[in-house]
Amino acid sequence: MIRTRRGSCHCGAVKFECEIDLAPEGQRSPQLRPGPWYATTLRCNCSICRKTRMWKNHVPSEAFRLLQGADNLTHYRFGEGGIDHTFCKTCGIYAFVLASEPVMGGDFVCVNVAALDDVSPEGLAEAPIRYEDGAADEWGRAPAITGYM
Repeated sequence: MIRTRRGSCHCGAVKFECEIDLAPEGQRSPQLRPGPWYATTLRCNCSICRKTRMWKNHVPSEAFRLLQGADNLTHYRFGEGGIDHTFCKTCGIYAFVLASEPVMGGDFVCVNVAALDDVSPEGLAEAPIRYEDGAADEWGRAPAITGYM
């Protein structure tokens, strides 16, 4: 079920809310946008996701609101620079990513599920996860080993 969830960095300087569905398979709402990116949470083994332990859920940009702390964000881009990785300047938490891809319906936000403040441990444990082999640029395939992700 799609619900409004609130999240933040560790120190509380950055706060956001988003419309997100963390329900298990079979209990999920119709997706806000088509495509596998919006149908589940994702764990990736690309260099930045692996090093930051990012657990992401894509949400359309219109389903994301930065409530506080825009001035407390620092930005990091690498490679082609198409993805804006944002971090809190004070505590360093990686709460969300901003990007735009036509194949994904335009502007979207990858919310770090671990930065959501109002999801119980049981809710996190029930959230479906799809694994991506970003290290091999095989985004639709899980890597052979996922236990470390």
